[in-house]
Amino acid sequence: MPYNEEFDENFSYSITDEYTQYKGMRIDKFLAGVLSDYSRSFIQKLIDDNNIMLSGKPVKSNYKLRESDIININIPEPEFLSIEPEDIPIDIVYEDNDIIVVNKPKGMVVHPAPGHYSGTLVNALLYHCRDSLSSINGVMRPGIVHRIDMNTTGLLVVCKNDIAHRVMADKFKVHDINRVYTAIVYNHFNNDNGTIDKPIARAKNDRKRMAIDINGRNAVTHYNVIASLNNNMSLIECRLETGRTHQIRVHMSSINHPLLGDDVYGPKSKLFNTEGQVLHAGVLGFNHPITGEYMEFHSELPEYFKNILKRLGYE
Repeated sequence: MPYNEEFDENFSYSITDEYTQYKGMRIDKFLAGVLSDYSRSFIQKLIDDNNIMLSGKPVKSNYKLRESDIININIPEPEFLSIEPEDIPIDIVYEDNDIIVVNKPKGMVVHPAPGHYSGTLVNALLYHCRDSLSSINGVMRPGIVHRIDMNTTGLLVVCKNDIAHRVMADKFKVHDINRVYTAIVYNHFNNDNGTIDKPIARAKNDRKRMAIDINGRNAVTHYNVIASLNNNMSLIECRLETGRTHQIRVHMSSINHPLLGDDVYGPKSKLFNTEGQVLHAGVLGFNHPITGEYMEFHSELPEYFKNILKRLGYE
């Protein structure tokens, strides 16, 4: 399906002929594949808002397709941005007409959400970029093609137009991005490196948490031990093959190495007065969405992270 710049999109798919092999697949997963311009969460919102109908009737995201089903799709015109620009300093690592790479500080939320409608990276970007942010992810997340948690520091790429956004979204979808994180975790390791290949989904008893779930989405994290620290702590690097919500935090906790400071997936106690997980997105590499040139950015560990390392005997 070609992208329609005017967002006047009304069309349908019939689960026959070339789509018959998708029988039994969840409708949201099917549409995430054929509507590659849009994120799965955006598609699920379309379903929730009855903008996607099955043979003229409302449908749920977990509906499994049957032969001869007809999916009717209406993608509404996006709303105008209503989030206020704010003059908040941004640590800009790189910027051109298509993308901007920023170094996010600890405690900053990436985009507005309930409880965080101001002081976010998006508020700051709206002030800095004015009207030059992609609109594909809607009024709350202009320019945002991926995110990191509030208490995770480090590198993010933001898209300044819809063409760059679509290309970058495809790169994240096929895992064509080099992302390396540094973390301090509990306990020493028996092996210096390893791979965690465990699917992740929303926790059934707490929708704010993620959990290992055999029926979840594929999630792969490669880790490498940099050093064994005092207090039975370890300094590690994690390279993401996929990018699920809370992936490193959930994966490391699942092998008895929760992140220091992570009171959601690790011990509730706060060592060194940390606020949230000690996790830094230090390397971000990708081919530029327009020129195709490979670009790789590096961010030094923040001072709070370095101070904890010193207290743990790492110089």
